[in-house]
Amino acid sequence: MTSTDLHDGWTLRLERGEAPATIAGRDVPATVPGTVHTDLLDADLIDDPYLDANETSLRWAWDVDWRYRRSLTLEPAAPDERVDLVCEGLDTVAALDLGDRRLGSTANMHRSYRFDLRPEADGVARDLTVTFASATRYAEELSDRIGARPGANSATTAPFPFVRKMACSFGWDWGPDLRTAGIWRPVRLHRWRVARLAEVRPLVDLRPDGTGTAEVHVRVERSGLGTAGPLHLAAAVAGVEVTATLAAGAESAVLTLEVPDVAPWWPVGYGAPSLHAFSLTLSDGDGDAAELDRVDRRLGFRRVELDTSADEHGSGFVLAVNGRPVLVKGANWIPDDHLLTRLTRERVARRQDQALAANVNLLRVWGGGVYESRDFYESADERGLLVWQDFLLACGAYAEDDPIRSEIAAEARENIARLSPHPSLVIWNGGNENLWGHEDWGWKEKLGGLTWGEHYARVLLPALVAELDPTRPYSDNSPSTPHRAPEQIHPNDPDHGTHHQWEVWNRVDYRAYRADVPRFCSEFGFQGPPTSRTIADHVHAADGGPLADAPDPRNDPVWLVHQKAQDGNGKLDRGMAPHLGVPTDWEDWLWAGALNQARALRHAIDHYRSWWPRTAGAILWQLNDCWPVTSWSLIDSLERPKPAWYAVRRSFAPRLLTFVERDGALAVALAGDSDSVWRTELALRRESLAGDVVASATVGVEVAPRSVTVVPVPADVAALTDTSREVVTASADGLVEVHAAVEDVDLALDPAALSASVTATDDGYEVHLRAASLVRDVTLLADRVLRDAVVDDALLTLPAGATATLRVRTSESIDPEDLLRRDVLRSANDLRRPLP
Repeated sequence: MTSTDLHDGWTLRLERGEAPATIAGRDVPATVPGTVHTDLLDADLIDDPYLDANETSLRWAWDVDWRYRRSLTLEPAAPDERVDLVCEGLDTVAALDLGDRRLGSTANMHRSYRFDLRPEADGVARDLTVTFASATRYAEELSDRIGARPGANSATTAPFPFVRKMACSFGWDWGPDLRTAGIWRPVRLHRWRVARLAEVRPLVDLRPDGTGTAEVHVRVERSGLGTAGPLHLAAAVAGVEVTATLAAGAESAVLTLEVPDVAPWWPVGYGAPSLHAFSLTLSDGDGDAAELDRVDRRLGFRRVELDTSADEHGSGFVLAVNGRPVLVKGANWIPDDHLLTRLTRERVARRQDQALAANVNLLRVWGGGVYESRDFYESADERGLLVWQDFLLACGAYAEDDPIRSEIAAEARENIARLSPHPSLVIWNGGNENLWGHEDWGWKEKLGGLTWGEHYARVLLPALVAELDPTRPYSDNSPSTPHRAPEQIHPNDPDHGTHHQWEVWNRVDYRAYRADVPRFCSEFGFQGPPTSRTIADHVHAADGGPLADAPDPRNDPVWLVHQKAQDGNGKLDRGMAPHLGVPTDWEDWLWAGALNQARALRHAIDHYRSWWPRTAGAILWQLNDCWPVTSWSLIDSLERPKPAWYAVRRSFAPRLLTFVERDGALAVALAGDSDSVWRTELALRRESLAGDVVASATVGVEVAPRSVTVVPVPADVAALTDTSREVVTASADGLVEVHAAVEDVDLALDPAALSASVTATDDGYEVHLRAASLVRDVTLLADRVLRDAVVDDALLTLPAGATATLRVRTSESIDPEDLLRRDVLRSANDLRRPLP
């Protein structure tokens, strides 16, 4: 058996449609895996679509066809040998030809294809061509034939539900509309004889007695060339080996391995994510013959359960691993680059490490993207990072007619089998906001009885999971209610199952997060701009100059290309107004937008955590960006954390101290997410902004492992007499929180209260801070002066007299005083004054 990559020697050429004169009629060197856009970029034939307004100049690419071509010579095959062309990913509507023979056609980006090339295995050179038709044209034609379906009002009007292509390739409210095409995953020549391992699907469990089990489902494909005799299988993991024989003509078998006292796989924060080498070999006859095929990977032994039982509050949604309920501290994951083929294992690992550093323990792979690469899931396995996997149906009505129905079934089968060996994968989800959309977004009237995808969510996908991966739970949709909930329960009811909170951001102030106590909030979020350096490098004003020098940067047409949300800047302004005011200065506005995003997320997460286990998890929208854009992300597309990342790190920390309201009175919640008891003294003070103590109390607190303790604030401490000049502070074990009865716009913060100095260190700088009176949310926007700056903390609130040090790591050198500039060292206090 040999497997040879066919990644060299490709050229790309426009096949049909209108393109710029510099592209039409030209052969362009093609990189495989790759896309048309990346090849044209490499050849300097298009401008960077992420820069300025270049995205809008590539509209022509939606409607054209492309042809990839290379020469292929196949040496003659042995009598019992197969010669296959294996395409792991084609984006999307493609026809494949070898010489004058049509090998086949495809219309699904999310599955692989295999073509028999034996007729051409004769030593003659032929052209292998892959012709990609416009996915837009294909989708529009199918929509016209089977009937148009509605989509999300806030996403896109493009016909993405009619082609099995990454939905956000058609644009989203955080992403560009590029509609890529190309050979986006590896393509290879596979020569094999007798039989091959077509599918190896280990179903892994951990029994209560500590025994790990792996039920290995094997499907083989025989060459069909006079080789239908018996086959030998041997499986091994963690020192345990089993064998099996497939009788002549048989094509499937199940091998069961049991490993007593196995080291289990645990999610981060609960134990080590132990992985064990697993192998499966296939050989001819009784096992003494040469090996025909082999699979090597790593398995993690663990058990996953989902408790959706009813209680006095509704229907829960509690994820448990190895019998232990897990507080889900999650983030939604979108493709980390819109041009997917530029992603590397190293970049994915960096992003997952940033998630873990923010105390995130679960990533939800959102249903408008792709089934991620093996790199993504192996990296998560190694880190103990949980993965929630959506099936790829998002924010639209999906017809249940063929060819869509059969394509969805085929891609689901393949990806369930492909991903099921990964211990990090803990739940399958039937799609994003489809059930909710049908109820609330006016679909029923528009559909007029047409199918819209309910069958996928409630019948097809759960049946496939039950058949192929019964070790994991399945949820119909996000949001959705458990099946056992009464049918009349709305799919987005916060008291049942999963909930999306998008009234905040779209219509109401972020204080409304605390109006509900959802059982599990799988989407919520608030926008903020990317970091200043990312803006400066990628977004210039319409006149070509710096955006900061434009007469009205917020309404500059180039800036608006990088703000995809409907009325996004208006919502940012309305979100800031009651809390920070709406600055007129551009740099102040950017800082206020970033700060308000951070505060909104903390307001939500602290509330959700304070209600554990009634609220069993929160998955914020979103971890990452796919291009430079104002969005809901914690990390921008240049891998720079926003202030919101630091806010989430604090709110998802193993120990959380936060002010809450219980029974109409002020209280402090202490939340512990570890296996140890948290014993502490909680110091409560009512004090002036200048630090004068009016009333105080100290309370001994014991927080049991993985639990929350709520402590009422004594009435004399909580009773602020001058709300503009007094606050309540709470401190315990180095954690400090400040409660004000009014927002910053009505709080008499001193804009000159912070003093600072800076010293150089071996790997950067230290900025030393001191507060003369209360200073809120001190943040060092070091990327403004240091391109590679990494700051250890942000959003520090310093009561009067407090000191702190911010550490900056960088490879660059500057005048240290630049770190003390007013546009670099920021706080909520200085939003009360204009920058010079």
